[in-house]
Amino acid sequence: MKILHLDSTHSYLYNELEKIGFTNEFDFKSSKKEIEEKLSIYNGIIIRSRIPIDQRFLNKASNIKFIARIGSGTENIDLDFAKSKNIKIISTPEGNSNAVGEHAVGMILSLMNKILKSEKEISKGIWSREPNRGNELMGKTIGLIGYGNTGKSFAKKLSGFNTKVIFFDLKSGLEDKYANSATLEEIQKQSDIISLHTSLSKESIGLINHKFISKCDKPFWLINTARGICVNTSHLVKALKEKKVLGAALDVLEFEKSSFEKLSDRSNKDLKYLIKSNEVIITPHIAGWSEESKILLVKVALDKIKKLLLKK
Repeated sequence: MKILHLDSTHSYLYNELEKIGFTNEFDFKSSKKEIEEKLSIYNGIIIRSRIPIDQRFLNKASNIKFIARIGSGTENIDLDFAKSKNIKIISTPEGNSNAVGEHAVGMILSLMNKILKSEKEISKGIWSREPNRGNELMGKTIGLIGYGNTGKSFAKKLSGFNTKVIFFDLKSGLEDKYANSATLEEIQKQSDIISLHTSLSKESIGLINHKFISKCDKPFWLINTARGICVNTSHLVKALKEKKVLGAALDVLEFEKSSFEKLSDRSNKDLKYLIKSNEVIITPHIAGWSEESKILLVKVALDKIKKLLLKK
């Protein structure tokens, strides 16, 4: 069987696939149209986010048995059409959930304790203590929107901080010893910190907007390690200015390209505000991007490919 790799991943995956009899071919530069012209000779595809897998692409994939997405989220794939073509979609959110959970903890601690702000001041020769007095996690209520792999990872790590963790998820039966289920209204009423861990859907696009924020009983800190377009940036900026949002830790932005590799609009005035604000921390979509997760993601993919094709 021939497998086409459209994005670079850890070499462990290539090597292990070869050991069990697969042939790897690589194309990290060709256009979508160029790739479509040769798809029929392949039996599997490995991707991250570079190429959107739409109906036209899938119609050309006449011999494809699976598409493995290395990472969490499958919004770049037309899942319903793939299913109609009997193409199995493999995703690997288990592989980087720990990395995302740790990153979220790091961001909120840095934000609430003004670590980045004070470090920047010291580099300018400013030794300022009282204006950099922080806030502790202990005793805070943290509301998670989405309680899948990353939400659970974050909640588990928060268990050592003596916090109350609640979550809202469309699925039922997800409660565990780290977090209790709640309605979205309860999240808005109780939370000191709100963290997004939702998949991308019609319901989650623009979820954090003026209407959502206005229904929150108290000012809160916002964390987003999900997808950038889950937050309406202009509404967030307005809320930051009005102190309805105390601060934001953003690993993802509304202005990212679909590949996540760069920003689509660096000149946006709201983005410029976020970058300059001392109450905002931004990282370049790296929450799940650890050295450990790079190999864990492909190990998860490999196991799922084996189970699918080798019945192991």
